[in-house]
Amino acid sequence: MKKVCWPYFDPEFENLSERIYGPSCRVSIDNESFEDCTLVKVDSVNKQGLLLEVVQVLTDMDLSISKGYISSDAGWFMDVFHVKDEHGNKLTDHRVINYIQQTIAARRGPRNSGEVETSTGKIATAEASNEHTAIEMTGTDRPGLFSEISAALADLRCNVVEAHAWSHNEHLACVAYISDQSTASRIDDPRRLASIEDHLTTVLRATDSSGACNDQRDMKKSAGHVPGGGDGMTTNVERRLHQLMLGVGDFEGPSGGTMSSSSSSLSADGDQEEGRKTSVWIERCNEKRYSVVSVECKDRPRLMFDTVCTLTDMHYVIFHASISSHGGSAFQEYYIRHMDGCTLNTESERQRVVKCLEAAIERRVCEGIRLELCAHNRIGLLSDITRILRENGLAVVRADVATQGENVINAFYVRDVSGNEVDMEMVESMKREMEPIALQVRNKTPQRPNSPERSRFWIGDMLKSQIERFSHNFIPI
Repeated sequence: MKKVCWPYFDPEFENLSERIYGPSCRVSIDNESFEDCTLVKVDSVNKQGLLLEVVQVLTDMDLSISKGYISSDAGWFMDVFHVKDEHGNKLTDHRVINYIQQTIAARRGPRNSGEVETSTGKIATAEASNEHTAIEMTGTDRPGLFSEISAALADLRCNVVEAHAWSHNEHLACVAYISDQSTASRIDDPRRLASIEDHLTTVLRATDSSGACNDQRDMKKSAGHVPGGGDGMTTNVERRLHQLMLGVGDFEGPSGGTMSSSSSSLSADGDQEEGRKTSVWIERCNEKRYSVVSVECKDRPRLMFDTVCTLTDMHYVIFHASISSHGGSAFQEYYIRHMDGCTLNTESERQRVVKCLEAAIERRVCEGIRLELCAHNRIGLLSDITRILRENGLAVVRADVATQGENVINAFYVRDVSGNEVDMEMVESMKREMEPIALQVRNKTPQRPNSPERSRFWIGDMLKSQIERFSHNFIPI
């Protein structure tokens, strides 16, 4: 009888990196090195998507990243972020600091289900709720579509607990968490889920005003939670919206992927400002076999999350990166390869990356004004609010709906369907019509500091940063 010999694997091999480098993930918070920001340093055994996980934790805490240096060669991930809270202050709350350390470290093991209140009063949790049914929708956008979706859910006896919708380049992506109106619990009945899917698909496939049937539609449903991104991490709603938009090809839209320098728009936090052109270009680093992706645009919250999320979901590995922002401008530089080890060798591949990054940056920049509404929760409230917006000629281009206890907090980015500026007198009239719902208009013009000449942080600066971190974090064996 022929004997089969299997190769021997030392059972301690998987722990080799930890024995060499120390713990598999170290997170340190430094409030001493700089007067105006906090340094968040992460050293860890590397894995694909880890950078996105770290950035997602910081983004979920509403922290702004003014600088960042990342390196992940030789199987070890090291980075440092200069962060501030939403008020521009250093991180001083020990609960927030401990939450960041524990949550990032938890990405290497079991999920942490704890929660903490951010500087703006929002509750950040380490995992999504499992108590509701999550429905995903994508379709060709048209004025009033979000209102029609809300009305359809109300007719189907579904209570909208939370909803997020983005509109970009004539495409709409929406993720809604719903519950049964009578029991306030998640919906698990397959027949009812199929009925909900059929009704919403009918709404998404409705004809436009010209009578032509819209195409390129899709509707997905998932009981329990929004599906993950395939990399083992909990996919948050914003990442899922990016994935849905990428899937329907909003980067091929009519805007051509750049913002006009003469346009007026809303930033990610709702402040009106003059548009600023987004530039993305790709170069080759032949010596190290990298493709170098550079991004220059107006700085805004969550910018790094949007770009890293897109590169990760397009299956590119980020080996080095340098992030900086000065005077309202942001510059980002990523040294990447495809997961198969190849660089961006063809012009078509480079153009696709450029378009996808431009689209990811633009999705949060909305034309029009931001309306914030707070009301006591009741059945059909979202349907009624969006109907009033539609009847007053306002199209929802982005929506964030959340339930907090017995109240519902709504934030809508709206524009006039005719393309004109939103009539503020009409908004005041609508505000009176909606009473007792509290409605606020956020449409402030921020004061901009003088913009200094753009400062770029090239690979030399980044490597210098890595050497400094090596010296600060060296642990004798």
